[in-house]
Amino acid sequence: MSGLEDIGTPAATGHPWFGRHRLRPPDAPADTIREMLRTEIRDTGWPYQPLLPAAPIALPRASYAELFRATGALLDLVRRTALETAPTTEGRLAAYGMPDSEHRLFMADPFTEERYADCVARPDIMIGPDGPRFLEFNVSGALGGPVETHCRLEVWRKLYADDAGRLPFRCRSPFAVRAEMFRDLCAELAVAPRVALVGSARDQGVESTRYFDMEADHFNGHGLTARFFEPEDLHEAWDCPPRLRYPLGLRNFTLPDWAELGIDTAPVQAALDHGCLLVSTQTSTFLSSKLTMGLLSEGRPWMSAAERALVYRYLPWTRVLTHRRTSRGGREVDLVPFAVANRELLVLKESLGMSGKQVVIGRESGQAEWEAAVAGAAEAGTSVVQEFVAPRTCRLAMVADGAREPHDVEVAPVLGPLLFGGRPAGMFSRFFGDGTAGIVSVLGTNSSDDCVVAI
Repeated sequence: MSGLEDIGTPAATGHPWFGRHRLRPPDAPADTIREMLRTEIRDTGWPYQPLLPAAPIALPRASYAELFRATGALLDLVRRTALETAPTTEGRLAAYGMPDSEHRLFMADPFTEERYADCVARPDIMIGPDGPRFLEFNVSGALGGPVETHCRLEVWRKLYADDAGRLPFRCRSPFAVRAEMFRDLCAELAVAPRVALVGSARDQGVESTRYFDMEADHFNGHGLTARFFEPEDLHEAWDCPPRLRYPLGLRNFTLPDWAELGIDTAPVQAALDHGCLLVSTQTSTFLSSKLTMGLLSEGRPWMSAAERALVYRYLPWTRVLTHRRTSRGGREVDLVPFAVANRELLVLKESLGMSGKQVVIGRESGQAEWEAAVAGAAEAGTSVVQEFVAPRTCRLAMVADGAREPHDVEVAPVLGPLLFGGRPAGMFSRFFGDGTAGIVSVLGTNSSDDCVVAI
């Protein structure tokens, strides 16, 4: 069994938070590692990556636990912040300036809608000069990471296990934790343990349904009855004898993606109207909005001193961009002129966006481009400016196409701890495998990915 390797003092671009130990690459040829990683994630629509990890990213247990502890606490604050913007769904839609495309798929019962809005969450965390910084919260049954983390973890477990099945790291299986969440939800709702996985292979850009089938197979082997439904088949989840109905499910799609693909959401609305609870509910869109991060960063009247300290520690300075005054570094500033004058310190983000889209990094933009973007965003009132976090790195073994041996790279990972029903469910990561910097997105900017483990 491969063990730990002491890499000593962090590189000039590194950070002690990552620790001074990592996992050595497994005792396997580079071709084997590449083939296993690509085979495990096959037919899921995941992009081809010429640079693949040769080991999982390994964090000290204290650092690993810190991210989940902070994620749980901050998610509670995110939820409270989003819900208090208005007492009703209609009020929140107006307060957030949500596009018409988001004005649908809400459940008739507002309590149920709000109660199950945060079942599935994954923040994006960068390690900056002062440690972890939460750049955004993704709250949605369709967030990336669970399937990808499962596939990567399956490979590392096979390659690192000794003859007795022992591993030199710890990491929970996303599928196992999500199954636990659904079993508990079924008990809480007093319904049969039958789970519908709702999505579309068209989302993945492939004909295969393996992306969804892997999770359904796991659920079926662990105390649940699960089935994947394309929207055209979803009526079969409720228009059937009561004992065959699926009262609960995972909403593994986004409205923008389906709108782009021309997929009708009417079957989903019909399922909701006939009592099928799909998590996370549509209210999750308020929790995911970057406007919520701006409101939380600025502070809410109901926050305790401890909650304010938590936000100050983990959230970079973030403000909803409008023509107004706000606080920055203990002084009052006019927000729009301040944003214009401090291009290299800031990032501009629209409230809704995925895969690094709708993001402008000030230091990577010209002044004229930046001023135009800030002016337009300030008029719309649905964007935030956020303090730029200079990423710190950790050393990771990578294996390139055709290479016979792994090579070391200082990568700056975006870490994504998965939280299902409040439970730690493994950790996803994305980074540029060649050590470069920029907006990190596997789908948007062809970065690499890996799972993260504790040592």
